[in-house]
Amino acid sequence: MESGKLSIKEKIGYGMGDAGCNIIFGAIMLFVNYFYTDIFGLAPALVGVMLLSIRVIDAITDPIMGAIADRTQTRWGRFRPWILWMAAPFAFFSYLMFTTPDWAYSSKVIYAFVTYFLLSLTYTAINIPYCSLGSVITNDPKERVACQSYRFVMVGIATLILSLSLLPMVDWFGGGDKAKGYQMAMGVLAVLGMCMFLFCFSTVRERVRPAVPSNDDLKADLKDVWKNDQWVRILLLTLCNVCPGFIRMAATMYYVTWVMGQSTSFATLFISLGVVGMMGGSMLAKVLTDRICKLKVFFWTNIVLAIFSSGFYFLDPHATTLIVVMYFLLNILHQIPSPLHWSLMADVDDYGEWKTGKRITGISFSGNLFFLKLGLAIAGAMVGFLLSWYGYDAGAKQQSPESINGIVMLFTIIPGVGYLITAGVVRLLKVDREMMQRIQADLEKRRTNYRELNEYHDSKPVEAKL
Repeated sequence: MESGKLSIKEKIGYGMGDAGCNIIFGAIMLFVNYFYTDIFGLAPALVGVMLLSIRVIDAITDPIMGAIADRTQTRWGRFRPWILWMAAPFAFFSYLMFTTPDWAYSSKVIYAFVTYFLLSLTYTAINIPYCSLGSVITNDPKERVACQSYRFVMVGIATLILSLSLLPMVDWFGGGDKAKGYQMAMGVLAVLGMCMFLFCFSTVRERVRPAVPSNDDLKADLKDVWKNDQWVRILLLTLCNVCPGFIRMAATMYYVTWVMGQSTSFATLFISLGVVGMMGGSMLAKVLTDRICKLKVFFWTNIVLAIFSSGFYFLDPHATTLIVVMYFLLNILHQIPSPLHWSLMADVDDYGEWKTGKRITGISFSGNLFFLKLGLAIAGAMVGFLLSWYGYDAGAKQQSPESINGIVMLFTIIPGVGYLITAGVVRLLKVDREMMQRIQADLEKRRTNYRELNEYHDSKPVEAKL
């Protein structure tokens, strides 16, 4: 079976894979800047350098991992086994990354670089196959959106668990020692994430295979994937789409702590409420795309987000109730494009097979994952550099007006500009509903013709003997 509806269990199982990833990597998106500056003790500008420098290595490792996944042949398929093999290493290195050794500053800098690199490497090895898996469990565009909606609801649940439990566990495990608290809290979350990965592996199946198998080498695959003009454009969309949300996420702890003047307990509830909003946005994506082309939904949502996020700048940060309500609504809007983005990646993979005759899923998704990580790095580095530019001092009892304004800009205006740029990039894509219907029909004909041709060749020796 290559198409058709997926069971609810399999959709939940697929979502569990990204839930496992985000209960670990979500801690990085939400807390890495704050952890490295205020707990680990690194300079904000150095954190920016570190986040960007690791991406240079990813430019090499990501396509290699994609090619390896494409060529993996096991009884479980090409992509599923990597979820099984890499679940434990990914969990282990996340624990090490949030461990603060009592060393000299220069040694701690080296430790931070090495552990962040190892975590990024294992993230590549598990997440490229996982993302590729979404392209081969079904070829029905509507089921892909449904599957991605389930995925982001599960991600929301995982992120909710993370946001509700991490800071309280830090206080409970660490007492007055926040470094120990982060280490132990991430240990618990890492084990939970590993179990989620294993559940994903056990419930999901690979169904879609290339219409015509290819055994070309890596160089040929890399050359052919660039012939897919929509792939090049969705790489740009991936880069632009991830930046605004991550900049705001990275600035959230600073905004709540220094601008709103609230406690850690309030920060936990504030972030958690935002996650609940994102879960609502994930479910709303499916409802909207059942009626409207996903490209139109993607475009107009980002236009509204640009206005909404920029308008946040003019709100009084001490009007707590208003800020909380608006933050909740902002996160609903922010999450609507996420399931659409990932389902578009699968559609672009189909477009590439339709246009070039080759399905290069692993390399295709490795490119998207690299640009996603590049976007995260650029956003994280921007937060670090701008905090340094505005004179942020982690050890100060009170920040300067310039620092406060910089934090507010990172939380509002800068993401708003990012949403507007993203909307412009969406207009470059042409894999709308009508085109995808045509592509799916053509690919199905190719698969049928290829099977019939093989059956004909397999039957010829038998006929000759008769």
